[in-house]
Amino acid sequence: MTGAAYDSLAERWHDAAFNPDNGVALHRRALSLLDTVDDGWALNVGCGCNTRFNAPMRGHGLRIEGVDVSQRMVALAAQADPGVLLHHADIRSWPIARSYRFITAWDSIWHVPLVEQRAVMLKLMAALAPGGVFIFSAGGLDTAGEHVDDAMGPALPYATLGIPGLLQAIGAADCDLRHLEFDQLPEKHLAVIVQRRGASN
Repeated sequence: MTGAAYDSLAERWHDAAFNPDNGVALHRRALSLLDTVDDGWALNVGCGCNTRFNAPMRGHGLRIEGVDVSQRMVALAAQADPGVLLHHADIRSWPIARSYRFITAWDSIWHVPLVEQRAVMLKLMAALAPGGVFIFSAGGLDTAGEHVDDAMGPALPYATLGIPGLLQAIGAADCDLRHLEFDQLPEKHLAVIVQRRGASN
């Protein structure tokens, strides 16, 4: 359902109405937590076709891998930046084969059903190398919840663990919270940056 919906929406991310700076400053903040500039890997979960985060990641010497449930998004992303290793897959079942210095899941994993969302978060945080950084956005509610919204056209599912649930998952994954911000007030859009514990912290 989500993949088909985003297939139909893909071209919107090239629309002049889309804010090309959305999330970029927060990604730069997250990347600044990395203690070295090296040739490690970054993973963009729900990468979509907009490549605005690629330059900041490459600026930290990172090779980029992307995964998206929308086949059309992956095709457009490949045209926009052929240097990214791309996968058309569902992050819930996609086998992670390496560790990452940086993972971003911006406006993506909130489409994972609530019953599976904690497991996906733990899966991604487990894929971080020691000292690795994970940035994601979530619904900033006080309690867990899910709903379907058709504001973009097709009906899309949204879910959140709620702030207490997010913090609990972060702690359970051997990670530390580095930044939490309602970055699009009055919307309950929550930006979260966490870092894997280890020798690099």
